[in-house]
This record gives sequence, C-alpha cells and structure tokens, in this order.
Amino acid sequence: MFETALTRRLKLVHPIIQAPLAGGGDTPALVASVSEAGALGFIGAAYLMPAQIIEASRAVKGRTARPFGINLFVPLRAPETPRDLGPALEHVAPFYAELGLPPPTVPLSSADIFGEQLAAALESGASVFSFTFGILPTTAIGAIKDRGMFLMGTATTVAEAVALEKAGVDAVVAQGSEAGGHRATFAADFDAAMVGTLALVPQVVDAVTVPVIASGGIMDGRGLAAALALGASAVQLGTAFLTCDEAGIPDAYKAAILRAREDETRLTRAFSGRWARGIVNRFMTEVERAAPSEAILPFPLQNVLTRPLRNAAAKQGRAEFLSLWAGQGVRLARRQPAASLIAQLVTETDAVVHRLAASR
Repeated sequence: MFETALTRRLKLVHPIIQAPLAGGGDTPALVASVSEAGALGFIGAAYLMPAQIIEASRAVKGRTARPFGINLFVPLRAPETPRDLGPALEHVAPFYAELGLPPPTVPLSSADIFGEQLAAALESGASVFSFTFGILPTTAIGAIKDRGMFLMGTATTVAEAVALEKAGVDAVVAQGSEAGGHRATFAADFDAAMVGTLALVPQVVDAVTVPVIASGGIMDGRGLAAALALGASAVQLGTAFLTCDEAGIPDAYKAAILRAREDETRLTRAFSGRWARGIVNRFMTEVERAAPSEAILPFPLQNVLTRPLRNAAAKQGRAEFLSLWAGQGVRLARRQPAASLIAQLVTETDAVVHRLAASR
C-alpha cells in the first residue's frame, strides 16, 4: 500500500482512518477491526461518560494491540436558552406522541464534564487524540502532548487549518462540504465554509506544514487515490464504515444509507441545533417546513430535546425519526465487514494508480 509521513508516524499499514462516529456507531468491535486491518480505528467519545470511555477503550485493547484513536468535541460556551421554549416543544410534541412517548420537557444543559472526559481519554491507551468544533484549550493540548499522543484537529477552511497548526496540532483533518454529520466550522460563517473536498485539501496542504487528512465524500479507492494525489497523507471515512457489519447504528439507519442517492442528503439543524449533513427524512422535512428558525434550539439543547425521540425511533426501526448522518457519497456505500472494506479500498486504490500509470 502507500506509505506516507502519517502512516510512518502512526505505524499504520494503510493511510485510512475510520472517522469518529459519536453516538454509538463506532463500537469497540468496529474500532478494533479497523485497526487490526492496518488502518486507524477511532472511538467517538463526545457523548460518553468518563467511565464509558475507559470501558470502550478497554474493549478495543482487548481485541487488538494496534494503534487506535479517541475523539472529543471542543468544550463550547453554554448556549443562551430562548426565553420562550414553547415553540420548540410544540414542534416536536406530535412526533413524541406518535412514538408513544410522554410529551417533551424543557431540555437542560448538561454539566460540563470535558475535564473528566479528557482525563479518561488520556488514560485510554489511544495513540491518537482528535477534536472538532474549534481549538482545544492550551492546557488540554499540553496534557495530550505530555502523554505523547498524536494530536489532530478538524478544519473546514484554510484559515482554520492554519489556526490549528499554530495551536500545535500534529495533523489537520480537512473536512469538505460533502462530509456527513456535524460541520466542524469554528472560525467562519457556515455557508462560506462549505468548501468541497477536492478544492479544500490542496489549499490546506499548501498552507500548512503538518500532514493533512482528507475527509468528505470519500467512499472507495478512487477517492483515496484522488486524495493522495491532492497531497493528503491519509483519508478519513465515516459513511463508508457506518454500513459495516460491526457498526453500532440501527439496521433501519444502515438500510437508509444503502438505498439513498447522492442528491438525498442536506444540511439541517433540526436534530441537534448545529448544522449537520444527513439523509433527508420526514422529521427533517416537517420540522424545517413548520418551525421558524427560532423554534429550533441551539446546540446542544436541540440535541437533548430530540434524543428521547431518536432513541425510541431506533428501537422501533423508524428511520423517519432518526438523524441519518451521511455524506454525499452514499450511493457508493457497501454492506460488509470492516476488514473487507479496507482490503477493498486498498485493492481499488492500487488499481487506480496502475491504470493511470499505464495510460501515460
């Protein structure tokens, strides 16, 4: 396979990273399978309690001795709660009733446990620490560096990438607008930061001296080869791993990805209050059509408000109420074990490179 500065530094066989899939997608079985196959598996720990972080990391280490990573959200300032929460509750109440849930209650901001999460992550045994939604506090960066962990931050613009390098990251994840899930934007207007992967990666590569990891819309060996050609040292795939056998998302979610088309995803705030790309479904459409923007609470309050709904929908197999985070490459999704996906990515990338070489 292809050796890069990043694969050498992280002792990887392949320049492939499984994106952190916070919310249960990245089970220990998935993370370990990815790492065992020579790529880098990641624990998305943003929604985990400290004890759960330790438990998940132990489970991964029990399955593989190879490197793996752990990811947290940058601690954000608590959002200002709207004076009138009635509209927000009113717009989700019918969906609660349809799923047999009691009426929604006022969502409360959860306690800030980032310090405890960070402490657990430092004890996890992970070789890599990544973060998104901004820049970590200086003290956190220092603690991570003191542990000898490789540090990665996520950028959606060149300016964000430069800021991350100045803050001390060892690599930058360049998140293109095609990527599924939450946007990492932190130093630009969300609309202005919607730069595609093909355009973003080479500009970031030219602007920073640390390795760059391409993320967004990459699903097969053609995307991997293209990213390497643009100067990336590795690729990070999320949607491609969500349909792997080991992924922990509901079967209804996997089925939605496998039948979705490239024009069936869009950005929404309906589920979490923060812009994120997912497959269009009934909840997204009806909330956005009926609710004025002020009726959608800021992140993470909206996320708390819709969590009981999403949990119930997962148990009932109701994909129309799930946050179906997925990127624009959904039509290329495949159902198979993680190790098979990685082997296929490697084979496909080699084929692309050899085909291009033969055409010269």
